Amino acid sequence: SFRPLCFCVSQGYYVNLLKFKGGGVLGCHRHPSPVHALTLKGSWGYKEHDWNAKPGTYVFEPPGETHSLIVDEDCDEMVAMFHVTGALIYVDPESGEVTGYDDVFTKLEKARDWYEECGLGRDYAEQFFR
Repeated sequence: SFRPLCFCVSQGYYVNLLKFKGGGVLGCHRHPSPVHALTLKGSWGYKEHDWNAKPGTYVFEPPGETHSLIVDEDCDEMVAMFHVTGALIYVDPESGEVTGYDDVFTKLEKARDWYEECGLGRDYAEQFFR
């Protein structure tokens, strides 16, 4: 799940908590700008690397790196805070072709839609503007 902490539309970044229960995958993607992450609970890693982030682990993702975030099924719950500048560009792992993207604007719109659906109203997202 995606829980926003900050939407900074003036500088093009967002900060969020990413949570997985019982494992999961965030598909193959890359970033044209840096990403910072701090693991708060559980563990996770990238299919393309041999490290595993545990609580307290800081992760820096350099611009241009392509990876797939994986949380093992035996992990009860994983929570990590991410600071994403620019876009998250989804790519086909075989061809490398772009299949979609998210950025602060698409994440904001998705959050507004979710808050509307939950009955909190679209304006609920405004508390996260910076």
